[in-house]
Amino acid sequence: MGQAGVFPPGERVELIEGEIFPMSPHNPPHSNRIERLNTLLVMAFGKTHGVRVQLPLTLNHLSEPEPDFAIVPLQTWTRHPDRADLVIEVADSSLSFDRNQKASVYAKAGIVEYWILNLKVGRLEVRRDPAASSDAPYGWEYATLHLLAPGQTISPLLAPDTSFEVSQLLGLEV
Repeated sequence: MGQAGVFPPGERVELIEGEIFPMSPHNPPHSNRIERLNTLLVMAFGKTHGVRVQLPLTLNHLSEPEPDFAIVPLQTWTRHPDRADLVIEVADSSLSFDRNQKASVYAKAGIVEYWILNLKVGRLEVRRDPAASSDAPYGWEYATLHLLAPGQTISPLLAPDTSFEVSQLLGLEV
């Protein structure tokens, strides 16, 4: 649809369960965090995974979100990847959407771990264990939620020997 000119040039949208949602414009705090996290994530996972930044992830024929980060297994993809070992959203203005619609569609797709870097309150929200739920927007949610603050650390499921300081992820440490 983008190539056919349905949307104005430069308009940012993503497909979630057959519905087209506008994406927020980039703002400096969000953009700065994306840039710094990209370096950190490539250093941590670059030997075994691709670090896709704001690129499509084809979850099914109705959903092609563009997460801030999708950590995908290294392989040659003929289309956009259809799975990720970790998805990360950097949230300020998109926080409600990331917690609800995005969390539900990622859980439905079987993404085992989903992080929201909540810039509004300076916390990391770690979601794990996708599970069916009639209360979730698309019938799925994460059964486990951990809220982490600066001073705490997190190890992703894909690399349990790797840990990140929440302060480092939030950009509070140089």
